[in-house]
Amino acid sequence: MAKRDINETAFFILEQVTGENPIEHVKNESAVALGRLGGLRGGKARADKLTPERRKEIAQKAAAKRWGKKD
Repeated sequence: MAKRDINETAFFILEQVTGENPIEHVKNESAVALGRLGGLRGGKARADKLTPERRKEIAQKAAAKRWGKKD
């Protein structure tokens, strides 16, 4: 385990004494569900709107990046 500096040690002791854990990340469940819904729909909707020519451009650019010369 890495050594703690004096500020981290003081913070740790203060947490233990007060019994509080001030760093709690609480997510809004409805917001998470709504964001996930949009994310699941977004990729498919975007793909449906692409023309075959644009899809080909994107695929060629990706292949060039993947298989092209490395600097």
